[in-house]
Amino acid sequence: MPQEAPQPTELPQLPRDLRFAFVEASWHADIVQRSRDAFFAEMARAGFGSEAIDVFDVAGAFEIPLHVQRLAQSGRYAAVVGSALVVDGGVYRHDFVASTVVQALMDVQLQTGVPVICAVQAPHHFHEHVEHRKFLQQHFGAKGTEAAQAVLLTVAGLRALDARV
Repeated sequence: MPQEAPQPTELPQLPRDLRFAFVEASWHADIVQRSRDAFFAEMARAGFGSEAIDVFDVAGAFEIPLHVQRLAQSGRYAAVVGSALVVDGGVYRHDFVASTVVQALMDVQLQTGVPVICAVQAPHHFHEHVEHRKFLQQHFGAKGTEAAQAVLLTVAGLRALDARV
């Protein structure tokens, strides 16, 4: 069943000088790039054009956390997003690759204080047929929109929290 596109969310107003990073896996690029494209569209709706977002390509999901860590530590970015498709290639390895990546992204966020939004998806089964690829492309589009909303809401929430403390 195709996932419906998220309903437009009222997006917070943030300073226009903020920068964001998007780290994406190159494997299954035709699917993963849908996340990036939707992320850019939603960020533009909030007033952040492509000049405010730096994109970093890595080989696969496993390479994302180290790049995200360096970007978060740089102090240049208000938030960092990681996006990848971890597929079930018929062996159990994909389960712990996905969980390791997600845990590492959480660790980076907690260690640096920079929001890290995870758009790493690991479907239970991956099939190389047109309908499944089409479903995943739509799903990644929805995840990209949600990632942008999470970035904006999290950054705004942390800024408001910092103003109160």
